[in-house]
Amino acid sequence: MSNAINWFEIPATNFEAAVDFYGKVLDGEILTQDMMGMQMGFLPAGEGNVGGAVVAGEGYKPSTEGALVYLNGGDDLNVPLSRVEAAGGKVLMPKTKISDEIGHMAIFLDNEGNRLAFHSQG
Repeated sequence: MSNAINWFEIPATNFEAAVDFYGKVLDGEILTQDMMGMQMGFLPAGEGNVGGAVVAGEGYKPSTEGALVYLNGGDDLNVPLSRVEAAGGKVLMPKTKISDEIGHMAIFLDNEGNRLAFHSQG
């Protein structure tokens, strides 16, 4: 097994607003599709990398509880983190050093009320 995670879904109740939020924060296009009775907005991921989506549909409820998903913060997570509040979210923990070997983390709430994090080496 090369990765413990191979897919993740971020719940949304206001799908269009959530897609707009992640498009702004990640500075990329979120491709959308209706699939199996759900609306899905696919987050940027390179070929063969772990991917995920913003999803709205029955059983998808935003929450601050449960698993904490870490999104790739690039070379310096301050870049996407600086876009969180302007896009309607809230920074809960600013960029914080974990260790020289592991890098940095930050925790935020998205505009739907989900708690997520960024990770970067720098």
